[in-house]
Amino acid sequence: MTVAIDRATGKRRGEREPRPGPVQRLRNGLNKHWYAYAMVAPVAIVLGVLVLYPLGYGLYLTLTDATSLNTARTIGVNEIDATYKFIGLDNYADILWGPTSYDRFWSHFLWTIFWTAACVTLHYGIGLGLALLLNQKLRGRTLYRMILVLPWAVPTFVTVFGWRFMLADGGIINSGLEFLHLPTPSWLEDTFWQRFSAIMVNTWCGVPFMMVSLLGGLQSIDASLYEASEMDGASAWQRFRYVTLPGLRSVSTTVVLLGVIWTFNQFAIIFLLFGNTAPDAQILVTWAYQLGFGQQPRDYAQSAAYGILLLSILIVFTSFYRRWLNRNDQQLAI
Repeated sequence: MTVAIDRATGKRRGEREPRPGPVQRLRNGLNKHWYAYAMVAPVAIVLGVLVLYPLGYGLYLTLTDATSLNTARTIGVNEIDATYKFIGLDNYADILWGPTSYDRFWSHFLWTIFWTAACVTLHYGIGLGLALLLNQKLRGRTLYRMILVLPWAVPTFVTVFGWRFMLADGGIINSGLEFLHLPTPSWLEDTFWQRFSAIMVNTWCGVPFMMVSLLGGLQSIDASLYEASEMDGASAWQRFRYVTLPGLRSVSTTVVLLGVIWTFNQFAIIFLLFGNTAPDAQILVTWAYQLGFGQQPRDYAQSAAYGILLLSILIVFTSFYRRWLNRNDQQLAI
């Protein structure tokens, strides 16, 4: 039996070369794409400093009993060493199953879920309606777009403070209701109206983003689809259901996911609207801030544990959301 030998390499013809190990693959990649790694390195370093290090340190704090009373601090010329200790998963157990777990976590968790669902639903519904309206051939359409985008363009703190002045007892809203001989709610004092106000202000701030995104999606739908469906006798509702909504699917799934993440972590509106005067209207992220920085003693460990729980909830939601979308896409393909 003769074996053909390649004179150039000295190996048998048809023989596979051994697969390089991970170190060799990494070295080959660095040698081949060193310029790309050099361009990405500054971004990776910044992300590591601003994201990964705080996340890792926060995770470490959740395993301790760190508060403002036992962490390292300086009082005058005296430097006091840290005395907090490692307690494992006790913080998570106390938050989820402790004697005050409902008042400290579960009530805020349920309100955060309702707040997120209500706001995203209103964002999408109103945004889609305005996008459909602005997608028509209207006189002054450009002006209308500019006006409707203003709530998104104005800084959030300016918008929220404006709403806070209008919702005050002597504000323009209650003055108008009083002029019409209608009840004047305690928008910033009563628990129900505090929550209603928070949803209303967040809807005002969030609708323009949905409107702009969905308007771009509407303009990308092929007009011939509408012409063909109209020739087949499809009604306006049927064209909306079978042409518009499927055409907006890719945009809708993205903006809804972003809307859920942003609304779930919407700190600015709740904090600027109420501060620490509305404990029942606090969502999880603002409640975590109150624990860590809005009370004495400051409970750094519990606040960090809330942050890790928030991150975990969003990761689980995103995972299930993507799986659900992929499953629906497979069913549609079949």
